[in-house]
Amino acid sequence: MREIMNEVLPSFNLGKPFVLATVTRTWSSAPRPVGAAMALLDSGEVIGSVSGGCVEGAIHEVSLEVMKTRQSQSVTYGVSDDNAFAVGLTCGGTIELFIQYIDSATFPEFADIASHIEQEQAVGVATLIYSEGGIGARIILTKSDANGTLGNSQLDHAAIEGARALLKHGTTKTLKLGPNGENRMDDVSVFVESFAPAPRMIIFGAIDFAAAVARIGKFMGYYVIVCDARALFATKRRFPDADEVIIDWPHRYLPKVEIDETTVICVLTHDPKFDVPVLEIALRTSAGYVGAMGSRRTHEDRLVRLREIGMTEAEISKLKSPIGLDLGGRTPEETAISIAAEIISNQVGGTNQPLTSGIESIHKISLASESEPAPVIK
Repeated sequence: MREIMNEVLPSFNLGKPFVLATVTRTWSSAPRPVGAAMALLDSGEVIGSVSGGCVEGAIHEVSLEVMKTRQSQSVTYGVSDDNAFAVGLTCGGTIELFIQYIDSATFPEFADIASHIEQEQAVGVATLIYSEGGIGARIILTKSDANGTLGNSQLDHAAIEGARALLKHGTTKTLKLGPNGENRMDDVSVFVESFAPAPRMIIFGAIDFAAAVARIGKFMGYYVIVCDARALFATKRRFPDADEVIIDWPHRYLPKVEIDETTVICVLTHDPKFDVPVLEIALRTSAGYVGAMGSRRTHEDRLVRLREIGMTEAEISKLKSPIGLDLGGRTPEETAISIAAEIISNQVGGTNQPLTSGIESIHKISLASESEPAPVIK
């Protein structure tokens, strides 16, 4: 929903209703991830995408019905890969969607959620999408509060507990629970959509390669910070794509930043007096990716220096150096693409091989994809 929020919010603020279709679960190689959204405005305009092709045509028909009846629906579409393209699921697979009617009366918290997202404040929505007692009830969660109910206190407690764990990691997923919140049951489905602040990309070294990495980092959805001790080079004019440009020694600045497993740290200073002190700190954080630029000779010298200051082999093993995948590029932009490719591969476990050489599914199974068999589509 995040990607279409700015386009649907004006309609909501004007008191106009819209219908929101959201992917809640996927199986196999569905083309769009969990959380992908498409909206039907009261003007008839369609915003966003959940799959492509004829499936979106079918979703549009259901959305028109929901707009008319104001009754939310959960729907499932799926086909084999052999027949996928003909019916609109271009990559095959199965998708489950929740299609809901939204206006100021049915979802009064919508504007507040949009405000949290805009201000980069964590917020989650836990929505009842399957239950014999009805669907559509929701709980709104922030870091310190939870408002709403799914029907009973036991179910609310279980949903809030599960949703908070997902919100902490920015994960969007469907929880399967019993009618009173029991685990390992599937009487109730609760879709938890997490809107966590953008993950951070921290780039040390105000060089031309850093400008290209900042540009692609912003394109990937990161909150980009460029840091260098040299005020002459660390300027907003040189790094217009960065959200922040910090003038400070890297090893003094890094401890001031909140780091988690979504954080990416790129050390591009290419100078041991900068590299080693900041890497000593970075490799002992929970950052999901730590990379350092340099030749193989520079890398070997860096390893010696890190061991000399007491870094363990386990800590050093986290370091991606020389940074990036070997794509054969040389320019700052090409190097930035290779770094971005390594970051993506590190996150999802890519093979780093050409797709033409493989036979496995192109779309990796995500945390929000299902390991259980897909439902039978009748």
